[in-house]
Amino acid sequence: MKKPAPTTLFDNLWDQHVIASLGDDHDLLHVDRHYIHDLVGPAGFADLRARGLAVRNAPLNIACVDHSVSSAPGRTADTTAFSSALVRDFRRETTAARVRIYDLSDPGQGIIHVAGPELGLTLPGLSIACGDSHTCTHGGLGALAFGIGSSEMVHVLATQTIVQARPRRMRVRFEGRLPAGVEAKDLVLHLIGRIGTAGGQGHAIEFAGSAVRAMGVEGRMTICNLSIEFGAKIGMIAPDDTTFEFVANRRFAPKGAQWDTALAQWRDLPGDEDASFEREHSVDVSQVAPQISWGTSPEQTIAIGDVVPEPGQERDLARRAAMSAALDYMGLRPGQPIAGTPVDWVFIGSCANSRLPDLQAAAAVIRGRKVAPSVRAWVVPGSQQVKRDAEALGLHRAFLDAGFEWREPGCSMCVAVNGETLQPGQRSVSTSNRNFIGRQGVGARTHLASPSMAAAAALAGAIVDARQY
Repeated sequence: MKKPAPTTLFDNLWDQHVIASLGDDHDLLHVDRHYIHDLVGPAGFADLRARGLAVRNAPLNIACVDHSVSSAPGRTADTTAFSSALVRDFRRETTAARVRIYDLSDPGQGIIHVAGPELGLTLPGLSIACGDSHTCTHGGLGALAFGIGSSEMVHVLATQTIVQARPRRMRVRFEGRLPAGVEAKDLVLHLIGRIGTAGGQGHAIEFAGSAVRAMGVEGRMTICNLSIEFGAKIGMIAPDDTTFEFVANRRFAPKGAQWDTALAQWRDLPGDEDASFEREHSVDVSQVAPQISWGTSPEQTIAIGDVVPEPGQERDLARRAAMSAALDYMGLRPGQPIAGTPVDWVFIGSCANSRLPDLQAAAAVIRGRKVAPSVRAWVVPGSQQVKRDAEALGLHRAFLDAGFEWREPGCSMCVAVNGETLQPGQRSVSTSNRNFIGRQGVGARTHLASPSMAAAAALAGAIVDARQY
């Protein structure tokens, strides 16, 4: 009997969700979970209703208030006029459609890419779609997760299916032992800086290797979160005992005999070691230092001990022009050390780095120290659960004593549509995932970094190596 061809994790998950092959590498997929947030949800439901359609399977659609709302202590939906209108419409539409909404008063509320996994709604092997490009985050638990557009969202609401082109396969191995002071965020920024924001375009990426296996699920989600910054819609990590321990006993995780059945199925999801990938990359993590972005793209990233690059040394003319434009916007000079660059703001939050281990890493840096007088520093937990857990550990007191502001869960300054922005020319070190022009406000200058690096910048009033703390 002929031995079956080796398969990848991606192939296993994709094939399990194909309803029909449509030709030209396009398939109709079943969507197990559809996450909907307040920024796009109201318009999506309104469009569905205007077409005379109804939600196909309401229990498989989950709504969460996160993007538009203020993170100020004591906030309500009416704290800003923008969120007031959106949340009002969102509440009305989800109620009419009988879709569960995690509103501001709900103990499960938070950034959907943080709340979904901690509620046990995100599970290994599921297909997950959301009108947000960072849906790839959920791949950290071994899910097939990807962002979709507004018209695709209406299609999912109406049919609980989605048409997708099958991507090519890529594997990235992070091998070795992480040096002290280097975090998951540093690894993925290093990768993007080395290969570029188009490096994963057209591919589904499986992250593997000994460094990944040694990570908690939160670090794995951080790596998968930035898959889209690498050009890929899908990033995933094969589930293992670390994943199963994370999922066990969560609110919506299987229980009893159903857990035993699910666990047996999940153990069959990982692909074969000798499976074929169209592209492969390997990173020796022992050689990675803490990273910091210097420009207006995640690929414009260097190690903390490096100098700002010289555009004239870049052979590609388009990249050279982009580098020069980024330097002008960021107010930096070629050849200057990135360390020592003064900062005005520090933001610790976003779906990339707002989970409990992220806050613990930052708190370890700032405990017993003070934020520089020139810096305004925020901590925005990723969910109500993260906030409760952090407060139970006293982390909020460490941040407040150091001079940070302790905020309410939401996307906050990462997306800057909620009134929480930098002023033109102000510079931030942010644990978010995008540093595009204007991402944190008109004229704002954003440096991407890990929680430890952001915390260190708050203390020093400048970009510094967190390992000195």
